[in-house]
Amino acid sequence: MTTRKKMKAKTSISKLMLSLIVFMAMIDQVNAQEAEPIWEANTVILQKKKLGDGVFAVVPSITYEEPLDAPKPTSGGFIIGKKSVMVIESFLNGDMAAQVIALIRSETDLPIRYLVNTSYHGDHSYANYVFPAETIVIQHEGTKDYIASNFEADQKFMVGIFGTKRGIEKAMPREADITISEGDEMKIDLGDKVVELHTFGFGQTPGDLYVWEPQLKVIWVGNVLVSPKPGIPWMLDGRHKEVLATMKMIRDFLPEGATIVPGHYSPLDRNGFDFAISYVETLRSNLAKGIQKGWSLEKAKEKLPMNDFRGYPIFDWLHYEVNLPATYKELVAERSKASLK
Repeated sequence: MTTRKKMKAKTSISKLMLSLIVFMAMIDQVNAQEAEPIWEANTVILQKKKLGDGVFAVVPSITYEEPLDAPKPTSGGFIIGKKSVMVIESFLNGDMAAQVIALIRSETDLPIRYLVNTSYHGDHSYANYVFPAETIVIQHEGTKDYIASNFEADQKFMVGIFGTKRGIEKAMPREADITISEGDEMKIDLGDKVVELHTFGFGQTPGDLYVWEPQLKVIWVGNVLVSPKPGIPWMLDGRHKEVLATMKMIRDFLPEGATIVPGHYSPLDRNGFDFAISYVETLRSNLAKGIQKGWSLEKAKEKLPMNDFRGYPIFDWLHYEVNLPATYKELVAERSKASLK
């Protein structure tokens, strides 16, 4: 196991808590419209999708229709080396984690040595407690800080989204045994497979990790890419410039023939980022021009329906209530700061 230091950027607990509050308020708007869970946790059946020797995506056994008919449950995976196994994501509840372990055991009896959470979101990390005590949990330091300070509030929030009796109440916080600071990388030797953990930058939370298996060229990216076209980024915490830079960095990092496992979809090819990148670039460019003309936020919403990017079932909520207002606010702040120079 080796680490390489590039830089260090501490994430404050206050910012993490603010992110949760913003996320809660936004999801409340979705629930008010749909009056249904984002997806039904009790009925999810997970399946393994072999991507190559010892490398598997774990995805829900559902039909992925085009255009997307609804947000999908979480995706993850596992990597089997000659000595041990690494799991990516523990999922939302104990039942889903048990399914992952059963899928692994259908392939190997090797110890589950490592468990990586790509973020602190409950559907990616709540079932850490199900894994064996000897399993080493690895997280971004921002994820560990968030779980340590906000688990109880986050758990209540997730029950509000998914409903009671979905196994969320049984979740217990299990923080990282190893943390990775922003700007660091880590290599984990599973025996004939060396897996790389990267911090390419802010994707959706201040605690995002990215898992790269270089032999088969497979990357797990968490929620920086939730789903393919017509899915658009969930910029719940704003920071559109960082989201855009991170997506471009990952895309440029990937060689031809690479496979992307997104946060909530079946595996994609390297071009899976293109639509999301184009959406954020177009939003930023058009908003910047509008702000220069003196547009208010309401005027911006009227002028920028961005019809070329429609098709995602929750587009109106994400675009008008989340992404556009956050990007507008950030661009106005940039313009104000520039005027003071």
